[in-house]
Amino acid sequence: MYLPLVVGVDGSEASLQAVDWAADEAALHRVPLRIVHAYLWERYEGTALARELGEPSARVTPADILTAAARRARHHHTDLSVTTEAVAEEPEYVLLREARNASMVIVGTCGRGELTGLLLGSVSLTVATEADCPVVVISGRHDHRAAGGRHGRIVVGAADTPTTAVRFAYEEALRRGAALDAVRAWRCPTHDTVDHPLLTGTPERLYEERAVKHLEAALADAPAGVDLRRHTAEGSARRVLLAASHEADLLIVGRRRPGQFGHRLGRVGHTVLHHAACPVAVVPDTV
Repeated sequence: MYLPLVVGVDGSEASLQAVDWAADEAALHRVPLRIVHAYLWERYEGTALARELGEPSARVTPADILTAAARRARHHHTDLSVTTEAVAEEPEYVLLREARNASMVIVGTCGRGELTGLLLGSVSLTVATEADCPVVVISGRHDHRAAGGRHGRIVVGAADTPTTAVRFAYEEALRRGAALDAVRAWRCPTHDTVDHPLLTGTPERLYEERAVKHLEAALADAPAGVDLRRHTAEGSARRVLLAASHEADLLIVGRRRPGQFGHRLGRVGHTVLHHAACPVAVVPDTV
């Protein structure tokens, strides 16, 4: 049994762009697409209503939103299995519940009004932080198609050991026939000096070598057939990954399991979700 891919829609253009991406992804994975609209009012009350709905906000119903979303999903994938459902409940609760039985959840930025596209909406952030399955957040700042990405490149942030996020990246790269850039950031603390008795070379060289070893360990279970490229770069992980996102079709980061020490979505995850130049996949760690 194949778990469906779920996409949340709210009638905004960003959410319908997420449908485009989700339809491509469902076709790549050969799984059904489930389109969900959660609402607390009978009529749409947003200010960023997608133009293709063709009605003033006060006249658009949940059925109208789902019909438009399903039509977009089938535009490029006529054979795709698509189901829709409207639920009178808070979007965060609905999508987190859907995530328990989904292969992936796709959401747009969900921001509305004048700051749409500049700030990540609370729905997207909550789902990315709490969902039981991988979550991909699509903003309106870039190409919203998963298939045939213009860069042919996926980026994953690598830890010290093999992780669920890295394995997810392998699978996505293989499906797309894309290159996979595994990135490991490293930093040289400013207080280190060449006068330290344990340093036989420059401090920068030692930290870089350590990063290379950690990256190799993280990629130890790389499958054959992946066009894998290893990169280490000096700087904070946030800065390095954001820079890499400008030439990527998808950026993948990991997320701690519930109960692990610290926030489940750390500073790196928060930063790339708000500012990355490509879609971001947040993958919960299951190892």
